[in-house]
Amino acid sequence: MISDPGQRRAVVIELLIVFTATLGLSGLRSLLSLLDSLLRPAPLSEQSVAINVPQATIGLLDLARQLTSVLQLLSWGALGVYLLWRAGVALRRIGLDRAQVGRDFARGAGLAAIIGVPGLAFYLVTRAIGINLTVLPSTLDEAWWRSVTLVLSAVGNSWAEEILVVGYLITRLRQLGWSENASLWFSAVLRGTYHLYQGFGGFLGNIVMGLVYARYWQRTNRLWALVVGHALIDVVAFVGYALLGPHLSWLP
Repeated sequence: MISDPGQRRAVVIELLIVFTATLGLSGLRSLLSLLDSLLRPAPLSEQSVAINVPQATIGLLDLARQLTSVLQLLSWGALGVYLLWRAGVALRRIGLDRAQVGRDFARGAGLAAIIGVPGLAFYLVTRAIGINLTVLPSTLDEAWWRSVTLVLSAVGNSWAEEILVVGYLITRLRQLGWSENASLWFSAVLRGTYHLYQGFGGFLGNIVMGLVYARYWQRTNRLWALVVGHALIDVVAFVGYALLGPHLSWLP
């Protein structure tokens, strides 16, 4: 734990800057998006929001812009890793070493199954009762690069979120003297806020995911497992929806 007042103040300022520039700002934008949806005459369940959308009218330009979005996510996560490294936190302490590659992948797959299947059911229920928008994982046009960019987007999302909201944030909160439970809930609620654009179901569902993932990391310090698990969930959602969505009548 950091006891020096000047160093503690520096860590707090660092946290404010990092999350104002990254996922904290995304949370504010999501809140404003939800408020806009609530003020519309149509109920939430009759509105839709897309995650991966076209960003240009010309195919190659769209590809380039999709890749820049992925690069932004990767840089966000890299920033968290760099700041911890500069602070003297070894990557093995947060589970970003290569000592357990096979185990990390297996554990990640298990985490994906624990969250992914119930998460889909929870989404369908919350949409049915009118507290969530219809979430379209992808509205990208068919192109040779669509699946590739969706996979990269999934990896970018998982890398940025798990590094910043779990590994980086909780490590910094520990250094400030926060309890494990307080850090756990703060991390989970922050994760929920930047999914508010999906509705209250997205908010609550991601809090649950945040509680499970962050507690797992607190007990194991294996961050790669979280990155793998999150990426698998998003790959299935993004690519699966793009390929199978038009053929599955039970999906809204």
